[in-house]
Amino acid sequence: MGQPFPFHVGRPWLIGGAIALGLVSIGISVSYWQQLRRSAQDEATSAALPSPVSDRITALGRLEPEGEVIAVSAPAMTERLGQLLVQEGDRVVAGQVLAYLDTYPERKAERDLAASQLQEARLRFDAETRLARAEIGEAQARRERVNEPKLAEIQAQQATLQRITAELDTADREYQRFRQLFSDGAVSQQDLDDRAIRVRTLQEELRNAQANLVRLQQERRTELATATAQVEAAQANLGRVQTQVQLLSAERNLELAEARLERATIRAPRNGTVLRIHTRAGENINDKGILELGNTDQMYAVAEVYETDVPRVRVGQRAEIRSSALAAPIAGEVTRVGLLVAKNDLTGTDPAADTDVRVVEVRVRLAESKPVAGLTNMQVEVAIDPRS
Repeated sequence: MGQPFPFHVGRPWLIGGAIALGLVSIGISVSYWQQLRRSAQDEATSAALPSPVSDRITALGRLEPEGEVIAVSAPAMTERLGQLLVQEGDRVVAGQVLAYLDTYPERKAERDLAASQLQEARLRFDAETRLARAEIGEAQARRERVNEPKLAEIQAQQATLQRITAELDTADREYQRFRQLFSDGAVSQQDLDDRAIRVRTLQEELRNAQANLVRLQQERRTELATATAQVEAAQANLGRVQTQVQLLSAERNLELAEARLERATIRAPRNGTVLRIHTRAGENINDKGILELGNTDQMYAVAEVYETDVPRVRVGQRAEIRSSALAAPIAGEVTRVGLLVAKNDLTGTDPAADTDVRVVEVRVRLAESKPVAGLTNMQVEVAIDPRS
């Protein structure tokens, strides 16, 4: 029989060392793999955790034109649209006619009728006024014709009266002188009587002249009063004619007709672009109005900022607007911070997001509006830098 294997019998320590060495190797391998696993888990956890919070304030927002979107409608919702003159995308200016209601033809006919009636009233007013003024002129001319001759007669009679008075004074002095001469026996009785007769004659002429002067003055006053009354009658007739024509009433009727016509005309309240049309010709105007108008030359982002972030927001801060629909972010500037806290209107794509948060609207003026001029109400992400 051969002898037993010498390694198994004679050197047991070798077997123990080999076993120990294997166990150590296994432990090192397990530790290595555990380290790799922890490293992988740390990397996964690190990737799953959010990045460090930035100083920027982020919020969802929507795009709006300057001055917001205006709903252009009719004075009454029961109206029917007769004619629409614009299309979506058309640029309009303030005061431009956008549409006509179906009552426009009727209102235009009323306005034209009122305008023609006013024109007729003006023509009749002018004709009657010219005639009445001619009558006034004629009455005034008659008054002058009455006044001037009588005035000349009165002046002539006054001159006669002055002449007779002067002659009477002279004759009276002559008579007094002759009386003295007669007392002295220097003149005869006949000479004295002649002087007395002369005085009496002039006195009679003076009385007649005075009476004629009074008569002429009375006649002048009477005729002048009659002529003045004719002038006043002509002037009153002018006022009566002008009142009967009722020019003012015709003017008011035209103003009313023009106001009704304007109510049937829909005009642009401001410059802007037609964003959407809600009512077409022939349709009744609903609560949405006829169309929506906005000034897309200057666009704004209305960000819904969480109420806890609002104290950090100030007018003038820089902002940035992002969206997957934009080729590049657009810079902006905060122009207004709202004063009212309300529930948010916009929600993101995260189903776990809070849809009942309290927010404040912050308006951001975009530095470049052309890329988003046709994207009113599009949802965007707004980042505000409170350090700017």
